[in-house]
Amino acid sequence: MKEKLINIEIDSDSGFCFGVVNAIQHAEKELAANPELYCLGDIVHNSQEVARLQKKGLKTIHHGDLQEMHDKKVLLRAHGEPPSTYATAVRNHIRIIDATCPVVLQLQKKIRKIYQSSDRESSQIVIFGKTGHAEVNGLVGQTDGTAIVIETKDDIRQLDFNKNIYLFSQTTMSVEGFRKIVREIQACVEPPAIFLFFDTICRQVANRIPNIRKFALQHDLILFVAGKKSSNGKVLFHECKQANPNTYLVSSSGDIESAWFNTVRSVGICGATSTPKWLMEEVAQFVLFGRSTVN
Repeated sequence: MKEKLINIEIDSDSGFCFGVVNAIQHAEKELAANPELYCLGDIVHNSQEVARLQKKGLKTIHHGDLQEMHDKKVLLRAHGEPPSTYATAVRNHIRIIDATCPVVLQLQKKIRKIYQSSDRESSQIVIFGKTGHAEVNGLVGQTDGTAIVIETKDDIRQLDFNKNIYLFSQTTMSVEGFRKIVREIQACVEPPAIFLFFDTICRQVANRIPNIRKFALQHDLILFVAGKKSSNGKVLFHECKQANPNTYLVSSSGDIESAWFNTVRSVGICGATSTPKWLMEEVAQFVLFGRSTVN
């Protein structure tokens, strides 16, 4: 039976953010000159892109490995690292290729400045972000591990509202979520304690939410392409699913089922800030030419 014609559109606003593009460019430049290069953590939360760079010679290591390494070259990905990582590199004669996203780097500097200039007995530095996330670990490190991380309004119970509060945000969090946290804290602060908040969310990432909602509404079916480790991918997939319930999360063309397309005329393909364009294009090609081979 002949496959019916399906219109396919790849979201032009999806794909790598500037920070990820910058990190990958750093890696490819170094690998072109020398095939031995290590990356502290996955360079991007997408297994296919990690595998592509591994074939070029990039090796992923973790913090435990860094402690044992000497005289090597190590790339720091866009998420950024705490000062302790740089100290380890100096101690072990490791050459750092620093691909920290400029937005994250500026945020680290802001937090460090407030931390060093504030009275630590009467002040709290608070970070709205995901506990354990690589970027957040780097931010907390600017305060020698003393910053308080909150993810939800329930978490603000950890705070002492009789002390000064300085609130920052992980760069990839929701603007709406940040504003809710600000309102919750404002309602609880006890004068003369002060509350200062800094909207440090990357707008290139934040603006993808309204854009992807609009894109999802324009098609019968949405294939959202993202790696399972992608925090940003989980957020954007949820937004797509809310706008268009006929949305499926796929990490590659191998996750696609032909039954999804029975009554579909228009397919939109989009992804996270960690999703490479080439992978979305590969998924589009599969929808066009490979579905007939899938049960």
